[in-house]
Amino acid sequence: MGIADDDIARVRSATVLSDIVAPHVQLRRTGRSQVGLCPFHGERTPSFNVNDETGRYMCFGCGAKGDVFNFIQQIEHLDFVGAVERLASRAGIELRYTSGGDQGERKRRKELHALVEKAVDWYHERLLEGPDSRAARDYLRARGLAGDVARSFRLGWAPDDWDQLCRALDAPSGLLTEAGLGFVNKAGRLQDFFRARVLFPIFDDKGAPVAFGGRILPGSSDPAKYKNSTETPIYTKSRTLYGLNWAKGDIVRQDRVIVCEGYTDVIGFHRSGLATAVATCGTALTEDHVRLLKRFAKNVVLAFDADAAGQGAAERFYAWERKHDVSVAVAQFPDGRDPGDLAVSDPGSLATAVDEAMPFLGFRLKRLFAATPLRSPEARARAAQKAMVLVNEHPDVNVRLLYAGEVATTTGVSAAELSRVAERGGSGPVVVAAPVPQAPEGAGFIAIALLIHRWDEIAPWLIEELFVDDAARSAFRALAECEGDVHAALARVEGEAADIVERAAVCDADADPQVEAKVLIGAAVRRELGRSRPGDDIDRIQQDRRIRIALEDLSKVDRASGAAVELLQWLASRAAEVA
Repeated sequence: MGIADDDIARVRSATVLSDIVAPHVQLRRTGRSQVGLCPFHGERTPSFNVNDETGRYMCFGCGAKGDVFNFIQQIEHLDFVGAVERLASRAGIELRYTSGGDQGERKRRKELHALVEKAVDWYHERLLEGPDSRAARDYLRARGLAGDVARSFRLGWAPDDWDQLCRALDAPSGLLTEAGLGFVNKAGRLQDFFRARVLFPIFDDKGAPVAFGGRILPGSSDPAKYKNSTETPIYTKSRTLYGLNWAKGDIVRQDRVIVCEGYTDVIGFHRSGLATAVATCGTALTEDHVRLLKRFAKNVVLAFDADAAGQGAAERFYAWERKHDVSVAVAQFPDGRDPGDLAVSDPGSLATAVDEAMPFLGFRLKRLFAATPLRSPEARARAAQKAMVLVNEHPDVNVRLLYAGEVATTTGVSAAELSRVAERGGSGPVVVAAPVPQAPEGAGFIAIALLIHRWDEIAPWLIEELFVDDAARSAFRALAECEGDVHAALARVEGEAADIVERAAVCDADADPQVEAKVLIGAAVRRELGRSRPGDDIDRIQQDRRIRIALEDLSKVDRASGAAVELLQWLASRAAEVA
């Protein structure tokens, strides 16, 4: 689903970046920019720069950068469309979407959300007040899920009846079935999807209701203990995490998320003061889940039997760690008990288990050694062999070598031999993240900054041949083609060139445009003259003499403008000859 480009531009122009940043950062003005402590990493010296003229921000500490949409995406963990919608609502701008189909789809999704919201309210009221829900309330009370807990998580009760919900909502049958609330049975009759179950409403990360998870009561004859809503236009299981709507603020603050298997586990963690817990909705943890969680935290703690899926799970976890820059650890609970049960009987053990969570490979090795007798040399050798099979599944050779040392210590097998095994089994070494490159302070960078902030004063004095390196040339070309429009230019460049534009957009550009241009012109002319050779023809030699005279005139106030024009034309012609 896209938003019309004109509307995106309207929202951007109607929004002052510092007004959006100010609730999150205490800003003070310095020159053309405002600075403050970066909201995206801890720092004591302000390095977060905001420039309202260009509508860009950049942190020279951690490298965070972008426009007002990027800021909202990062600070509120929204996607791009969500960020535009948030700012459009603030500015009172009605958005148009890229096609009539998108408009219709959006309207339909709103209808589905509204209908599921009504169902959440109806089921919740039925649990709290319904005469037929006493057994459900007793069950929840026994598990510590009644009263305020039931209200906080909006738990519900689906009565043991055919169609009470569908009749109560009084919505078109097509909408009810599309929302996953009902279905047409073999008799052609509209029937409620859930029946005689305690319900756990599921919300998306923005807090909109999308689905339900249902559990039978003890003693029920229904063979399916758990039942989840079918997937709908507003609910995809592999991209939805139960509890994320409540947990995301704490997840961001703690940079840690706890992933559980069940809804009651999530509630148990929250009741125990660990409000960063979420759960998958009847599926295994997927890469889409990890991609979603990466928006909020880099540290993932698995609060379930992560080793049960074996090598396949290991390969997925290691791949996710490398691809999404996350760290996966595993929490172990006393006697293998469920977090939901521990929340009632021993809530302190939950915090201990999470704090002592181990990296996935370390967890697997600990479990292996706990289950393997090490009484004889043969047993220790076999244990070392099994352990190295696990170690060599890890893609990072340095991690393998470190764990090989631990295996050697535990089993008594030669560390040197195990290290050779580890070296054979892996890929390459750890790639250390490169530091944020510092802004170039030369005339080329300053000229690019002036091109953004004072286009009319410097643009006539600049051509591509004045810039030495490829990144600066690319940055100049993009800005020249877009007449200094930062946002349009950034859409044309990437990598180092984009970084130059981003840095230039937030720096103070108080230098004299003509002085900076003359410095660039003079340097470029000297470089080009340095390429002249004794064998050049007479015309070239005479031309070079004239250029040297013009170069001297460049420093004279009364002749500088004419000299600059001549020198720029000469540089362009020399570049054309080479091309």
